[in-house]
Amino acid sequence: MKVLSIEWISNTETGVMPGFIRMIDQTKLPVELVYLDTTDIKVVWEAIKTLRVRGAPAIGVAAAMGLAAALQDSKSSGEKLLHEAEKHADYLATSRPTAVNLFWALERMKKVARENSGLSPEVFKERMVREAIAIRDEDAAMCRAIGEHGVKLIKDGQTVLTHCNAGALAVAEYGSGLAPIYAAQARGMKVRVFADETRPLLQGARLTAWELMQAGIDVTLICDNTAAVVMKEGRIDLVMVGSDRIAANGDAANKIGSYGVARLARAHGIPMYFLAPTSTIDMSIPSGDCIPIEERGADEVTCGFGRRTAPEGVKVYSPAFDVTPAEFITAIVTEKGIAYPPFGEKLQEWML
Repeated sequence: MKVLSIEWISNTETGVMPGFIRMIDQTKLPVELVYLDTTDIKVVWEAIKTLRVRGAPAIGVAAAMGLAAALQDSKSSGEKLLHEAEKHADYLATSRPTAVNLFWALERMKKVARENSGLSPEVFKERMVREAIAIRDEDAAMCRAIGEHGVKLIKDGQTVLTHCNAGALAVAEYGSGLAPIYAAQARGMKVRVFADETRPLLQGARLTAWELMQAGIDVTLICDNTAAVVMKEGRIDLVMVGSDRIAANGDAANKIGSYGVARLARAHGIPMYFLAPTSTIDMSIPSGDCIPIEERGADEVTCGFGRRTAPEGVKVYSPAFDVTPAEFITAIVTEKGIAYPPFGEKLQEWML
């Protein structure tokens, strides 16, 4: 089954305008496969904020498409239309703070808006939609390239541990952290996956396990606190995860718990790989200490999925991400290749 987390739908001859965004509502998985169709920027903002669409690259695509969709019915032109586009972009940027792809995609859309503000409103709007589609298509191509590079790190018959979801659901198509596994499958290699459940929202259980089963890949679900045991038992050969932001020195932010997995992997002599498109690299941030970390609401921990599991009024600390220092990362894989420590020079080269 081919999973597309997000796409632009238009029944016109050009496939551009008018159109709408179609997203998988990931909060419904794995029980239901439900699609959310919209052109409403408020719906897109809410979808990003509440994790209906999630994964750093997919968030960027959703924001770009949300901006373009919101402009379709605008009656403005010229500078007023440009101001409207920038206002929409600034609004979407408030949805989540950590994944740099969100801001990268919106800045790219604002640049196109500024460059085309002197054109007729219809041409302006069409170019905005085309740019959003291009961001989606480029992300899909980058993820396939990540898979082609990352598969070199996997041997036939090995078992990969992954944390959270960095597959097709987290990007435009194919995946980042899971891309090498799909590439290995395409080559006829036998690869097994152990998927951490990923508390508190269970992206590994709800999304990664579902996605890999749909693709016919051998996957075993484990509780987060089982990772150390399966490593000790020799069941894990390597760890592959995605990333939401990579600092200039190679420190990498990913779903909360990734840092703990990295420390465990180091203790057991297991390589730890972070995989992401170069749009995830933020050279303006010198180290992971400067990466803003989103904090989620207490209810996700105390009353997750509608059932109370902690006493009312208990204090909760729930960061959505943590940062793995570069010293615990074996390699970083992007669409441009594989980087080994020290990472700074290679990351700089990739971003030129």
